[in-house]
Amino acid sequence: MATSYCFEERWLLPIDRQATYDVLADLEHYPEWWPQIKAVAKLGEDHALVVCRSVLPMNLHLELRPVTRDPQRGRLEVSIDGDLLGFSRFTLTSTGGALDVHYEQEVVTRGWLLEASRWLRPVVRANHSVMMRSAQRGLRARVSAPASG
Repeated sequence: MATSYCFEERWLLPIDRQATYDVLADLEHYPEWWPQIKAVAKLGEDHALVVCRSVLPMNLHLELRPVTRDPQRGRLEVSIDGDLLGFSRFTLTSTGGALDVHYEQEVVTRGWLLEASRWLRPVVRANHSVMMRSAQRGLRARVSAPASG
């Protein structure tokens, strides 16, 4: 039986909504600002193979496909296939001088991760938490950095 996970993060950051949307929509460049995204192979427009690795000594291989791409509503969602099956979604809302970055992910484990996650559930959740804290720092730095060139 697969192990399911629901993750949710909410960050209030002093960054621009459109610039943040643009960074999040650009899967190919995630490894430049999110250290746990080790590699991205672009397969098409918003379609990519992604390798992730956080604290645990295991790589996750994920295929991401676009579900929703709505810059007006600040919403990005991808389906996830591979070691995990499900979706992840970012929703961006401007709120009184800050940006509310809402992240949601619902997945079930597959393959080799299926058996491991049964025994390591608290560790997997902690591993994900480390990855998301790093994502918050990297996103904020990436959007806040002056444009080069």
